[in-house]
Amino acid sequence: MVEIERILAPNPGPMTLEGTNTYVLGGQIVVDPGPADAGHLERLAALQPRLILVTHRHPDHTEGAAELARSTGAVLRGLDPDECLGGEPLVDGEWIPVDDVELQILATPGHTADSICVVVPGQAVLTGDTILGRGTTVIMHPDGAVGAYLASLDRLEALGDLEALPGHGEPLPSVAAIVRGYRAHRLDRLDQVRAVLEAMRTTAADASVAAVTDAVYAEVDASVRQAAEASTAAQLAYLAQAG
Repeated sequence: MVEIERILAPNPGPMTLEGTNTYVLGGQIVVDPGPADAGHLERLAALQPRLILVTHRHPDHTEGAAELARSTGAVLRGLDPDECLGGEPLVDGEWIPVDDVELQILATPGHTADSICVVVPGQAVLTGDTILGRGTTVIMHPDGAVGAYLASLDRLEALGDLEALPGHGEPLPSVAAIVRGYRAHRLDRLDQVRAVLEAMRTTAADASVAAVTDAVYAEVDASVRQAAEASTAAQLAYLAQAG
């Protein structure tokens, strides 16, 4: 068994919920150092990690990563080469030793192109922003893509009832169960977009992102309007490609 510690980084907001979850695996590996908050980084640096992993390139997960790596000498790795320091980019399917087990890296694009999840076999999967503790994930078009996201959900469902440890929010008891809800939500949104396009008598390729967002996400708060438009753009791109 790998000891998993969750440390909440202090950056609450409409997209980060209570803040970003930083995870420490076996006292040796830090996943998603989060923002460049001095107190948070000092706490992580005191652990003297040997390796830092980032689940994707967004600054609420990575802003403090390079500073933590430089202050501790730890190797920093992500799927995106630009997020690495002193180490090679992560590779889908690779295994990383910690304690008496190995962690597996799963490429799970969709939220962003470089999103990964970290599997602790028999225990849990760290999901970054691919799965959240509550609510649903934004597809950050053009970096993210609906088709890739649906395929990533399939990969995660195959993990079964491992605990899901999200980048924001509380842990969830079964990654497979939450994935089924996520997939149903995403497919329902696609159906809503199709209905709006039919009502507007336009196509996914020609539709206005703003107008479709107004119709599909009518109740969304202004603070997350940009995220809603990103997901709408991703859904229109998916439907346009599907014909």
